[in-house]
Amino acid sequence: MPERPYAHPVIDADGHLLEFGAAVFERAEEIAGPDVAAALRAALGRTSIDGAPPWQALDPEERRRTRTARLPWWAFPTSNTLDRATALLPALLHERLPELGIDFAVLYPSMAIPFPQMFRSRELRSATCRAYNDLYGELYAPYSDRITIGGLVPMHSPDEAVEELRFAVESCGLKTVVIPSYVIRPADDGSDWPWIDTYGIDSPHDYDPFWAACVELGVSVAAHSPAYGRPWNGRRSISNFVYNHIGTFADAGEAMCKSLFLGGVTRRFPGLRVAFLEGGVGWGARVYADLVSHWHKRGLAGLEHLDPANLDRAELLRLARRYGGKLAERYPTDDELLQAMGAVDRTVVDPDLKDEFAACAIERPEDIRDLFAVPFFFGCEADDPTIGSAFSPANPCGARLGAMFGSDIGHWDVRDMREVVPEAYEEVEKGRLSAEEFHAFVFANAVRFFTDTNPTFFDGTAVADDVARLRAG
Repeated sequence: MPERPYAHPVIDADGHLLEFGAAVFERAEEIAGPDVAAALRAALGRTSIDGAPPWQALDPEERRRTRTARLPWWAFPTSNTLDRATALLPALLHERLPELGIDFAVLYPSMAIPFPQMFRSRELRSATCRAYNDLYGELYAPYSDRITIGGLVPMHSPDEAVEELRFAVESCGLKTVVIPSYVIRPADDGSDWPWIDTYGIDSPHDYDPFWAACVELGVSVAAHSPAYGRPWNGRRSISNFVYNHIGTFADAGEAMCKSLFLGGVTRRFPGLRVAFLEGGVGWGARVYADLVSHWHKRGLAGLEHLDPANLDRAELLRLARRYGGKLAERYPTDDELLQAMGAVDRTVVDPDLKDEFAACAIERPEDIRDLFAVPFFFGCEADDPTIGSAFSPANPCGARLGAMFGSDIGHWDVRDMREVVPEAYEEVEKGRLSAEEFHAFVFANAVRFFTDTNPTFFDGTAVADDVARLRAG
């Protein structure tokens, strides 16, 4: 790579390794036994994350009948054999990172990333997640000066999540984890209307024990799931993956982000840090601004302007009789006219549900900034044109959102690993990011994300001295 035009390190907050699939299954057999491994092999290819048969297993008529979304194929590099090998082989990636312009990389799974959602059996979820965490924690441990991996944690229930989190951290030595952005739940009435549980509002479970365990163990959490399948009716093209894919990580991230915020998770756990990966930050800026706007208009103070008790019905009737003409004449009695004008309100509001921001305890717009912009981070790829929205002066209360650079190396959208960091720097060259904003994007925000929960996260790594200087102020 040519000499850098900047002096600070680059931290890749979202790269991907490619698994040796057979090795993962072999480790699953070692951990859980041959019967579980056989069930795992039998289940793979027969189910998707919503429990339905995958697109490729269905004929065209079945795809139309079930509206099964088309998912990706040819998802990994082939024309660049060196890059394909780099994503597969820890030693080769470690050797090439300086060439790629990356000083430290956090890697997440590829083939294994759907495992926490795919299997309805807790035994299979545990076997696959533990196999991945144990195997790849071991394989990448010798390269911890420049690389760390995120462990897989399923989220079907809080106790399962805590158990697998502790295994990843305490048994495998992992420092960060990746969770699904949601769990698909079957309808309570048995109908074919599954819904998404995003761990905050409306969840049938209390996930506070999991968030508490993350804080206790010093683990920052990444959420990394596409919004596919039956609960996402706008992403169910049976023929076009591009239609389904555009915006999918943003949709999943938004659902979880709003759920955690409005569920008061960031209020109850101020030390928690959560990153929504691969969806960019543009959606985060919009959701943040919308939360502020909705609080002004639908917080308790704003609702006072909408309370039907405030309406002067006598004055409304006087104006209607004077100016309503033939329209008002259609309703000879005052009660009929008030009814026609929507001035007879019979809405029964549960006092306990009136304040939809109650769990966040919002008293001023700056509270929203502190409960959103501090704990939440947003993974952006190098070619994402919305990165600048993280630093926009249009963000309410002067908020700067935690946009983090994610290379996505190992996947189909990176044709040449050497081009990713220069492509990110083009935002500076084109005047869309300042040098200081680029520093935050590729370095400082990732440092904050990982060290806010674990100050020693980068100790002993190639970037330890730069991280120490940054944290010292």
